Formats: sequence, C-alpha cells, structure tokens
Amino acid sequence: MVAVWWLLRGQRVPFAAAWALGLFAVSEAFLYRMSMTRAQSGAVIILVLAVHWLLTGRHKWLAPLGFVFVWFYNAFPLLLVVAGVYVVAEFMLARRVAWSALLFPAVGIALGVVVNPYFPENVIFIAGHLLPKVGQSAVPVGNEWSPYETWTVVQNSGAALAAVLLGALALGWREERIDPAALVGLGLAGVFGLMLFRSRRFVEYFPPFALIFLAFAAAPLLRGWLAQPAAGRPWRRLAPAAALVALAALLALTLRDARALVADSRPADLYADAMLWLREEAPPGTTIFQTDWDDFTRQFFYASDLRYINGLDPTFMQLYDETLYNEWVDITRGRRDTPGATIRDRFNAAYVFSDLNHDAFLDEAADDPVLEEVYRDRYAVIFAVQP
Repeated sequence: MVAVWWLLRGQRVPFAAAWALGLFAVSEAFLYRMSMTRAQSGAVIILVLAVHWLLTGRHKWLAPLGFVFVWFYNAFPLLLVVAGVYVVAEFMLARRVAWSALLFPAVGIALGVVVNPYFPENVIFIAGHLLPKVGQSAVPVGNEWSPYETWTVVQNSGAALAAVLLGALALGWREERIDPAALVGLGLAGVFGLMLFRSRRFVEYFPPFALIFLAFAAAPLLRGWLAQPAAGRPWRRLAPAAALVALAALLALTLRDARALVADSRPADLYADAMLWLREEAPPGTTIFQTDWDDFTRQFFYASDLRYINGLDPTFMQLYDETLYNEWVDITRGRRDTPGATIRDRFNAAYVFSDLNHDAFLDEAADDPVLEEVYRDRYAVIFAVQP
C-alpha cells in the first residue's frame, strides 16, 4: 500500500492515499494470495518501485533492484516485462528507444544470477522451474498454474476488471493526449490481464496494476475538477464523500469474501499428528514415499530430517528421471497392482504417506503384503514398507 501510494504521489495523482486503500477492494483472490507468508507481496512492491523509477527517469536504480529481485523471488523476469512495457510506451509517445530502461535491470538481474551462493545450480533451477510453464506442461503442477474459468475471474476480481473499463472510459473522456504514466498503466494492466487468463497465480499482479492504471487515467480529470471554482457546484462537496462511501462498501465486501477464502483453506496443522508420529518412528534420513507432491510443505515442517521423494514442483522429478516419475504417477493413481515392492526397490522408501483421497492407491495398498498400515487418522494414513 505504501509503495502504491508513493508511486501515485510521485505522478501527482489526487487522493493517492485513497487509491492505495483501494488495494483492499479490487480482488478477494488478490488479498488471499497476499495473505500467504510467501514472496508474492514483496514482488508486487518491487514491481511498483520499478514503475516509479521508470516514470521518474531514475533508470540506474533498476540495476540494484534487479539484483535484489533475483535473490528474493524467482519471478524476477517480470522486472524485464515491466521495463519492456515502459520502452514500448516511450517509443509510441516520443519515438525514442529508452535503452537504459532495459539495460540497467538486465545488468542487475545478470549479476544477481551469477553473484549468487547457489550459482550455477540456480540457473538449472530457473530453467527447470520456469521453462516448462511457458508452454503446455505435461506435468500437473498445481491449480495455481491453471487458468480460472472466466466467470470465476468476474466473481473474485470483478472490481479490478471494472477498474480497467473505467480507466478506458477516463482516457476517452480526457481531451489531451495520453500521457506516459497512463499508457504504461494500460500496458501493464493488459499484460498482467493476459497472464491472469493464462494462469490464476497472476491474480497477485493484475488487480493492483488495474487499479494503478485507473488512477493514472483518471488523474488529469481529477486535477481539472479540483482546479475549478467550487462556487455554484454544491455537488463537488458531496462527490468525495460519495466516493469514500462507495470505496468503504466495496472494501467491506472484498475483505469479507477474502476472509471466507482463507477460512475455507485446509488448516496448517492438517498432518501434524501423522507427521509427529512419523518423526518419532522413522530415524533421520529415512525416505518417505508420498502420494501427493504438494503435501511436502506440511510434512517437511514437522519432520525436516526425513527425506521426501517429491516436493514443491513435480517437474524436477520428471527432469531428474522421467521413467521414475511415471512410475510414481502410476502408483499414486492406483494403476500398479501390489506397488509395495516397487516403492521399496525403486524408491528405497521405508514408509508411505498418503491422504485419504487416493482411493485407488489405498485399495491396492490394502491388498499388498509389503505395505503394512501402521497409522491412520481422519486426514492421513501411513504404511510401513516391509523388507
């Protein structure tokens, strides 16, 4: 919020603080993503700072910003996307190529990749994590990489979509030519909007930049309106109050829906009992076969000294050994009869951890003499792999 306020204030947008408060009203899904203790909210701050320094001509600051972004979060290529939108806008309006806007962040990013405690493995990580997502990945990598249904976007980010529409109307209402800030805002709203329709995870970027675009587009109208004499226009006193009431109402609705999303999430301690039992029974370094890769974070939190065959992104397992990955998929989906021997001999696992939703696998495991059920609660079941 402070970063957005600073950006709007730097572009002389009236009521910059009220616009910044609008971040709480544009999208319940955006608030849900921002509530996670992950790096997305920091990435939004970095991109907003980049827009501020681009529009104010302080392009050299983008070099250290790019360096920090690489160390901070693997979404750092978005900095080049933002800079590219600015370069296109400058070319369209001033017929000049602002090379420095791309050069400085590119240099900072390159230094961040090379001057890095994980170099050169971080390059392998970046390629393995991001490149498969560019095309149509054959590996299921979680719902956040799949697109929303269109009506779902309308429901959870309707205010952000309305902001783009209102911004376009504001551009048509203005008499002067579009300014660089508004054109950059329009470009960013368009780019992040397309990315959102490609993958729902970009809901953390589209809503704030949709709001920023509306603020930039409406700023000349607001400045002109404030410059007019108030005499004879009593509605001018009511307009700000009406706008604040509308903002408060929208903010209350969005916060309510965002809280409902958070409340509907699976609890953080979902597998606490099962993993605490496993931590007591399994010696450090024991390999655990999981039936679902995205259970890894909850498992690792409670038993970080155990080894897990998959976690964070199954793409890495496929890149490591595609045959082994395919075997894992077949086993977890119940397509292998008596999978215990394969789990023991191919994966070297001593225990199997599964939620209770993998019915086909659980049916196969129940009839497998190599797999002995040793723990079950209402969320998870654990099998010991017999030698």
